[in-house]
Amino acid sequence: MATEVTTTDHTQRGLSFLRVAIALQTLTIFLQAVSAGLLLTSAHGETLHSAGARVMYGASMLYVLAAVLAWKPGGGSPRPVWHACGFLALATVQVILGIARVPSVHLPLGVLMFGLSVLALARGFQADAAGAGRLRLRPRR
Repeated sequence: MATEVTTTDHTQRGLSFLRVAIALQTLTIFLQAVSAGLLLTSAHGETLHSAGARVMYGASMLYVLAAVLAWKPGGGSPRPVWHACGFLALATVQVILGIARVPSVHLPLGVLMFGLSVLALARGFQADAAGAGRLRLRPRR
């Protein structure tokens, strides 16, 4: 009897949502760097950077939600949940430092967050290219 390797629909949808959430988070952090540059050169930069901070924080929360949905119902690994929660903690510290106007820590932390987000995005697509995911052996009928 031959077996066929398939992935479940829930796993694929969960991983796709997770990749979209990470991509959105990476994009919002990049836009925060752009708005930080505008902050130095434009009168409207502060408003744009402040609004972008809220969007970035929301994207970090979406990343946590996507990681939980990819893990629990989809049967994926719990590791992305820990990564997402750690990233949300970094985003919280980043917002606090921004409000307190501590650029000596706020700027390097933003660079670190962008790098970690790009790394998470690359890992997500690397796992997809390698065919990783929750695989299930199902007998062929």
